Amino acid sequence: MKIAIVIERIEAWRGGAETSTMELSRLLTQRGHEVHVITSTNTPSPPDMTIHRIPAATMIRPLRTSVFVQRASEFLRRNQFDVVHAVSPVACADVYQPRGGLLAETMERNVATRPTATRRAMKRALMRLNFKQRQLLELEQRVFRKGGPLILAVSQYVARQCDAYYNLSSPRVRVVFNGVNGQPVSDDERAAGRAAVRKQHHVSDDTLLLLFIAHNFRLKGMFPLIETLSRLVVSGFTSFRLLVAGRDNPVRYQRRLDALGLTRFVTFTGPTQRVTSFYHAADVCVHPTYYDPCSRVVLEALWHGVPCITTSFNGAAEVMHDGLEGFVIDTPGNIGLWARRIQELQSAELRCKMSKKALLLRDKIGMPRHVAELDTLFAELAERKRASRMASDE
Repeated sequence: MKIAIVIERIEAWRGGAETSTMELSRLLTQRGHEVHVITSTNTPSPPDMTIHRIPAATMIRPLRTSVFVQRASEFLRRNQFDVVHAVSPVACADVYQPRGGLLAETMERNVATRPTATRRAMKRALMRLNFKQRQLLELEQRVFRKGGPLILAVSQYVARQCDAYYNLSSPRVRVVFNGVNGQPVSDDERAAGRAAVRKQHHVSDDTLLLLFIAHNFRLKGMFPLIETLSRLVVSGFTSFRLLVAGRDNPVRYQRRLDALGLTRFVTFTGPTQRVTSFYHAADVCVHPTYYDPCSRVVLEALWHGVPCITTSFNGAAEVMHDGLEGFVIDTPGNIGLWARRIQELQSAELRCKMSKKALLLRDKIGMPRHVAELDTLFAELAERKRASRMASDE
């Protein structure tokens, strides 16, 4: 099949949606398909696929996504593809996969990160007045109109958003659960990665090492995590360290750590190219997110056998069983429960049991499974399009 993948930006450093989209594009080519990526990113085509750059420059920055969508739509009308799979909100696509979830839910969960009712009300009002947000919402609404593309949700959480905000459900909304493309490593490589990261950050092998990875520290729950660490220390539990990896600015969080006397327990590493070694070094992945359609971080941690603690506002939690591969907690703000769960994971025996359970999820959370499901769906859609064209030609 000749498949078009439409996504505004494809730089992996931007986040999970971009990384996952390029992974699925490569796996589709490996399955014998001709893949064309339509994007505004200026990058040469790799040997296994064709990248078409659609310039989206405009004097008004909030309009860049709208400009890209318009120009990408024009490109798609001039070129014929068996299937058009859009990650950006392109209404003329055959399939729309909102990897970031729906905008209204994103906005509401961002509001939830504010600690007081007054600040939440102010944030909600500012977001409603935000020109860029209004433009993005209009694009999303076009996609969800009657006669629009099939909606692929990366979790049941996203499927519920489609129902809640647009009154859409099956058969137009289908769930193809998210996946990650992990690479197996030997026990020796795992041990070497663990030792190297712990040595670099001065973490002894018998210290409980917590790992937090994000590019948006506030949304992913850094503030409540800091309060959880404070609760642990006050209770007398100090045999732990937290590594924080990601691009976000740590200054405001460092100030809070300083105020609580927690500086020695937390290290901000910045972004890393050695994320696999970080998973090997960690004992527990902590992801107290306010919002995640289906966290790539949690799926990767589980794939590597790292017990996870996350929230029910994370679609990735749907693959977990509370108490087996880790723990699922209702909200980031349930500080007492977060602290108790972390203390429970002091037990090396419990962590070992959870790790074994997490490794059993590999086939279920792998990107190859995700792409195989997409491939089957694409074949179905392509056949419908061929039959429709033949009928119109008669």
